[in-house]
Amino acid sequence: MNIGMIGLGDMGRLYAKAFATAGYQVCGCDLPDNRQKLEDELNPFGIHIMDNGKDVSRTSDLIIYSVEAESLARVVAECGPATKYGAIVAGQTSVKTPEIETFEKYLPADAQIVTFHAMHGPGFAPKGQKLILINHRADEEAYQRMLDLFTALETDIVEIANYHDHDKIVADTQAVTHVGFESMGTAWKEAGFFPWENASYVGGIDNVKILTTLRIFSYKAHVYGGLAIMNPYARQQVKRYAVSESELFKLMIKEEEEAFRQRLYRARDFVFHEIRKPIMLNDTVMREFALGQKPEHQKPNSHLSILSMVDAWYHLGVNPYDNLICQTPPFRLRLGIAEYLFKNEELLEESILTAVYDKTIRGDDLEFHSAVREWSSIIGYGDMEGYKKHFNDVQAFFKGRLEEGNKQSAELIRRLMME
Repeated sequence: MNIGMIGLGDMGRLYAKAFATAGYQVCGCDLPDNRQKLEDELNPFGIHIMDNGKDVSRTSDLIIYSVEAESLARVVAECGPATKYGAIVAGQTSVKTPEIETFEKYLPADAQIVTFHAMHGPGFAPKGQKLILINHRADEEAYQRMLDLFTALETDIVEIANYHDHDKIVADTQAVTHVGFESMGTAWKEAGFFPWENASYVGGIDNVKILTTLRIFSYKAHVYGGLAIMNPYARQQVKRYAVSESELFKLMIKEEEEAFRQRLYRARDFVFHEIRKPIMLNDTVMREFALGQKPEHQKPNSHLSILSMVDAWYHLGVNPYDNLICQTPPFRLRLGIAEYLFKNEELLEESILTAVYDKTIRGDDLEFHSAVREWSSIIGYGDMEGYKKHFNDVQAFFKGRLEEGNKQSAELIRRLMME
């Protein structure tokens, strides 16, 4: 099977190399200005760089569109009519509703559509990583060829019946998860401090929060913007997260301890009551991964970001353990630290009392409250440019530590997954 990649960005190159290494014939294209650099990098793998996407479409048995979500319609409109008769076509975008609508509009009727979603970033090789496979419009033989392809890459294949189910799950595992961490990053930027230098952000849970936030901001804004803005199910879930956070914050500033506690315990009993295989993050491992020196006295933390997520799951009627089929490392870590907090009654009570009565952290929680509202509004308005600017501003604040944070988070993920 000849595989053609239209778009050779970070993920396109990663999978082009993986296919070639597995023994497949691979060609691809990207913007003309990138050609020499791509040839230098990919020719040693036997990957042929072609002039344009039409040439790739005309000659490939499998055509994979690996372009930014906001550019997909333009690229498919240009290259789709040249699709080889009976070829399989797939997309690598993380939101499938607009992708499938674009394929239906511009691809020939004989094209077989089997799309996929790699549930990891370019920092991880495909081997062992979850990959979602969706047969939208293909016969059994074409679908089996796609199963064989990703089996050869040793990915952890999860088959989902249709793209609507995929987008509903991904709204939780990616869009809302990212907004939570992006809001933390924004809050720290606006407060003007690095969290690893603050006594309120020391310890296992906070190490995970900090490193995952840095990991997200080490990547490109358009990836996260597309996930949040182009997913038709994401806005509702992000809005619910913002409402949960706002309602909890109001109870905090009014010091309504009993109402606050009852609400969180109700959410806890909904999310964590079933006998599920727990994630069980190892506290000893989490504590190892600190960016700063441990202060003499650790201060308690309200963990408002985690409390809000569990409350939002309750109000959405979502059990996050069901969504582990589409898990990403940040989502698994987020669910893991939520589980760690809510199943430790002593720690949960400390967070409740800190949230309601500790004025020394109230300013940080106010910044987080404002950040969640800002991100929710940007996503609600569908403002892609505003999303990118907001993201890039926070990215610039953490610029000096993003590479280290990305490396440490990758090792943290590896260690925790092994436990």
